[in-house]
Formats: sequence, structure tokens, C-alpha cells
Amino acid sequence: MPAPAVVPADLRLSRDDAPAAADRAFINRMLEQLNLERWPTTTPPGSFAIFLRDGAGAVEAGIDLYHYGGWLFVHNLWVAEQRRGAGLGSLLMQEAEARARELGCHSAWLDTFSFQARGFYRKLGYEEFGTLEYPPGAARHFLRKRIDGEAPG
Repeated sequence: MPAPAVVPADLRLSRDDAPAAADRAFINRMLEQLNLERWPTTTPPGSFAIFLRDGAGAVEAGIDLYHYGGWLFVHNLWVAEQRRGAGLGSLLMQEAEARARELGCHSAWLDTFSFQARGFYRKLGYEEFGTLEYPPGAARHFLRKRIDGEAPG
């Protein structure tokens, strides 16, 4: 086992259970800068969301997404309980994949827990590439799909 790291005398270690948004954003910007220096042909990361709203503007379904380096990441997809089973999740995924292609993405990936929607994503053509036995008594499944019409490679 390696020896524990030592904090340099000119630094202070702090643990923050509620980090400031600006501090988190700083870390993300610095890592992104490093990535772009080493991967100059990629596009900067971005995000978008798609919503289905009722007549009063309340969200009845939505999907939150990130894209980077030709990949779309489906962060969260939610459909109100009373709206489930009507194809709205599939509609949101189709719209997300179409927008991702416009942004230059070739593939999409996501994760879902065993008690959520693995079967739903498989019906949409997503294939599993990894699993974590987490949380206890369940699993977290990682899935991907080629969305640009090319063969997986």
C-alpha cells in the first residue's frame, strides 16, 4: 500500500459538504482547459434540455443532457407518473438524439439503476457496457448507443 500523501506546508486541506458553485465551476473550467489543450479538435462541452409542458407551463416530462467530444450524455429523464406509458419518454429520447446529431454527436450514453428504466433504454437500442453493484441490493447499469447511423466501432 502506498504511503499517504502529505499536504504541502503552504496549502490547507478542506472538506466541504456544500461546496460553492463558483468553486465547483472553477475545477470544471480548469479540467476542460487541460482537456482542450490535449484534444484540440473536440468541441467544448455543452448542455441542453427538452421539456413537455401542460397548458399552464408546468413540466410534465423532461430530459437534461450534456454533450462533449461527440458524445451525448443523458443525465436525467423524467415523466410524471400520470403521463407514463404514453410514449413521452421515447419522444424525448428521439428529440434528444436528433439535437445531439445536429451538434455533431455520434453516440450517446447514460446510466440507470436496476429499479428504473433499463428495459426502456434497451428497447430504444441502447446496449449495456458496464454494471456496478450499487446501491446495496440493486445495480447501476451503463448503456450506450450509436446515434449517427454508423456501425459501432
